[in-house]
Amino acid sequence: MNELAGKVALITGAGRGFGRATAERFAEAGATLALNYRASAAGCEEVVAAVTANGGRAIALQADVAAPDAGTTLVERTLDAFGRIDILVNNAGIMYLEPFRESTEEHWRNELEVNVFGPMRLTQAAIPGMIANNYGRIINLSSQLALVGWERAPVYSGTKGFILTWTKSLARELGQYGITVNAIGPGSIITDMNADVYPSDEAKQKRMSELPLRRFGSPRDVAECALFLASDASAFLTGQMLGPNGGNVM
Repeated sequence: MNELAGKVALITGAGRGFGRATAERFAEAGATLALNYRASAAGCEEVVAAVTANGGRAIALQADVAAPDAGTTLVERTLDAFGRIDILVNNAGIMYLEPFRESTEEHWRNELEVNVFGPMRLTQAAIPGMIANNYGRIINLSSQLALVGWERAPVYSGTKGFILTWTKSLARELGQYGITVNAIGPGSIITDMNADVYPSDEAKQKRMSELPLRRFGSPRDVAECALFLASDASAFLTGQMLGPNGGNVM
């Protein structure tokens, strides 16, 4: 139950969905938490309150990861509070449901800034401290769409494809410094971000009937993958993507 005792984790988009579930699971495992949010303050504050009530340490950090200085700011504030960053979870993301022929450059830029440039800036800011400590766990949220694409969210799928190949490249670069870099590619899990994909119970039932496991997953399924990748159990795993998707992609 204390797989992450003594470790400091910085998680982006931690106020809801996969980010909050990961924050809660890491707290159960004994981690010290720096929880970033853009607008979901209540979610982060609830996790912080629960952690501190149980004698742990956690802070909530407001920042839009799309801002050019957000990566540096989040790393500096985490280091000021806790002195180190052992685990970085690049979770924050946005998605527009629209065919490419109807998409706009504004939407492209928004998805690229949050889904691609945000993780790159934050990771670049966190790497020096991890190298100095000869230890680090970087976990990037990709998607099953990185493997198969999707006509309803083509630019989002492209950003998640970038995250997957970037993860592999970082793993090659940083392994010599004791840093592992892995991805998680969720699918068939309903969150606030993708709730509009299945607008009716009939649509949900149809989708579940197509999955080998015949059910949707939950954010907790993603959090369990994140815990494994953050823990010493995954010490010889790098450059990989775990796929909690109910067997949709295999």
